[in-house]
Amino acid sequence: MRVTLQVKPRKKPFLPIEAETIVPAHFLDGTDLVVWKGNRELPLSDVFSVTVEGTAETADEVEITMRGDTSRIKRVGEYMEAGRIVIEDDIGMHCGNFMSGGTIEIGGNADGWLAREMRGGSIICRGNAGNYCASGYRGEKRGMTGGTVEVFGNVGDFAAETLAGGCVVIHGSAGDMAGTEMRGGTLRIEGDCTRVCGNMTAGTCYVFGTVHDMLPTFRRRGTAVHDGVTLTAFTGDIANRGKGNLFVRDYKYMD
Repeated sequence: MRVTLQVKPRKKPFLPIEAETIVPAHFLDGTDLVVWKGNRELPLSDVFSVTVEGTAETADEVEITMRGDTSRIKRVGEYMEAGRIVIEDDIGMHCGNFMSGGTIEIGGNADGWLAREMRGGSIICRGNAGNYCASGYRGEKRGMTGGTVEVFGNVGDFAAETLAGGCVVIHGSAGDMAGTEMRGGTLRIEGDCTRVCGNMTAGTCYVFGTVHDMLPTFRRRGTAVHDGVTLTAFTGDIANRGKGNLFVRDYKYMD
């Protein structure tokens, strides 16, 4: 089954739409779904032109394509368990919240909280992602626990905060405090970042660019070669008796 959701013109396009109903499994029962604009419940057809081609027996057989200005559409793919969502342009906050299976592919940029507390599945973002990518929500001790997130651009601050499992790959640079409170999983940053992995207790982080304002509470233990690049290996964060593994190509301590 192929479902196409084309955003209709809106008088106030800056107002966000809460669209947690947009997951493949829900379309097995038809398109009589609702979304929210503020405290107003709206039929899905008020916001999107909906086209359905073919049939499906399971969510794995459903592919949703979202077109038009989706930059203010929030919570797409929340609790998604199977199937595929293709977003041709930008997407709003909280895309892939608590996702446990299936694939989401974003052709543009993603707003904050992409893949919040993700449990499984795969998210690919071709552009940039905002703050708190692949992190836990504020106050949560465990963030992402499984699956993969791949961002081809840059990400904002606090990427992979409280990461406990799965793999996060950032092909660009990360903002401040990536990998803070890491408890497991793998974080790979191919560009630069700042104050990485503070309070880390477990897991592995690779930085193939430069770590600015490197925290002094990591113990250097030699070098290692990954993907043909020689990296300096650290253990820490020893301020939290951490046993995480941090590998960086270059680093600079705070002046």
